[in-house]
Amino acid sequence: MPNSSKIEPRAGRFAYEGLDRVIHERARLSVLTSLIAHPKGLIFGDLKQLCSLSDGNLSRHLQVLQEAKLLDIVKGFDRNRPQTVCKITALGRRRYLEYVEVLEQVVRDASAADPDRAHELIRRLVPA
Repeated sequence: MPNSSKIEPRAGRFAYEGLDRVIHERARLSVLTSLIAHPKGLIFGDLKQLCSLSDGNLSRHLQVLQEAKLLDIVKGFDRNRPQTVCKITALGRRRYLEYVEVLEQVVRDASAADPDRAHELIRRLVPA
């Protein structure tokens, strides 16, 4: 049986408080990642395709992100056709990057348990 008296746990060490619940949902993470990669914004149809979401599902997630002030939605027209453009806000960019930093810590913590596997994952994720 391991001697727990040798371990000096830090309170909340693995709590990952920065895993923002608004961003952490898969579809919203997909939307924000798409918008980070396209800083000028994306039209609704392109965003829908990139995130593999239905119209209704994307609309609902956009509403949540807009209410959190993480993105702006601009409705207009292009050649007399309605067009909705979504763009990440400065706050959205900052919160997204903070979120990614926490995810990086999760990966580091998990990697510490299996360093060989971690090196394999890093080799696959980071192009040579």
